[in-house]
Amino acid sequence: MTRQTADQLDRIDLNILRILQEDGRLSNVELSRRVNLSPTPCLERVRRLERDGYIQGYAARLDPERLGRSLMAFIEVRLDRTSPDVFKIFADAIAPMDEIQECHMVAGGFDYLIKVRVADMAAYRAFLGDKLSSIPGVAQTHTYMVMEEVKSTAAIPVPVR
Repeated sequence: MTRQTADQLDRIDLNILRILQEDGRLSNVELSRRVNLSPTPCLERVRRLERDGYIQGYAARLDPERLGRSLMAFIEVRLDRTSPDVFKIFADAIAPMDEIQECHMVAGGFDYLIKVRVADMAAYRAFLGDKLSSIPGVAQTHTYMVMEEVKSTAAIPVPVR
């Protein structure tokens, strides 16, 4: 099966993606009005975009301060060796950690870049010492504390046709 790309979508599909990315709670009736379709064909397109994997899900953006997760940090993680078994051990160990919002394997001077959100410095220290540093294979970490969040978005640029 070949993976579909945005090149295979028409203007209406792209508009649906753009609009739903801005407001995933929009009713089908309102969405169909905005893309100039009747509700039934609009809903069929949305379901196809979901089925084909263009739309991976819907979520609410929450306020981290109100939920006691106001401290954000980025952590560089270097492993003691780069082998498939160490990568798997690391990935399996971090998967259940609620503090980690994102984890990316990267090329360069370290192996992973992790974004974490915790309550405060004490919670960060506990996370680093009790969880992250105790994973077998973790050789070194470098932390960058976020002082101000200038831009935060999950939006993907959608081509305009």
